[in-house]
Amino acid sequence: MTVTRTRKPAEERKTEIVDAAIRLAAEIGPDRLTTERLAREIGISQPGIFRHFPTKADIWKAVAQHIAMLFQKNAAPGDDSEAAPQDCLRRMVGDHLNFIRKTPAIPAILFSRELHAENDDLRAFFAGMMVKRQRRFREQIKEGISVGTFDPHLDADDAAALILTLIQGLAMRWSLNARSFDLVEEGKRLFELQLDSYRNRTPDRR
Repeated sequence: MTVTRTRKPAEERKTEIVDAAIRLAAEIGPDRLTTERLAREIGISQPGIFRHFPTKADIWKAVAQHIAMLFQKNAAPGDDSEAAPQDCLRRMVGDHLNFIRKTPAIPAILFSRELHAENDDLRAFFAGMMVKRQRRFREQIKEGISVGTFDPHLDADDAAALILTLIQGLAMRWSLNARSFDLVEEGKRLFELQLDSYRNRTPDRR
């Protein structure tokens, strides 16, 4: 009996390819991901991949854009107008870690040869995402300094960089340990230690 394969619309097929690339990046690592392996995962020919993405770099660009879109959706700001700066930071860090937990390909991609040595556009894209995230941390830290919650001598740029470093280092440890611990809970615990180091310990003399 002949099996007739239904051709999917182009956008649907492209989404399927990107989703499969993210899934395989988590399972086998970005550096072992080939278009042949990707085609086999989806059940199409290798030329079928290139009909939608002329180069492998184009696949990674689409992966990066998809991850950025998911991250933006996951970390959509709530109504923080009345929230204290430290609570805003807690929510932001929790959102970030929760997103990594749900998208385990991220640590693999961030520390892959594909990102660091072979794909300048991919590296620039993720670097830009980190700059934006660090800027949001810095804004909340500056607000915390201005209202007296954080140490007035605290450097907001350095403090924001340390928060991002905590997230990245924890994500790598989680990945190396085969995701054997609760990333979000561990992150919350360690972040409280970091927040305490930012606290203003000067007595209020007003």
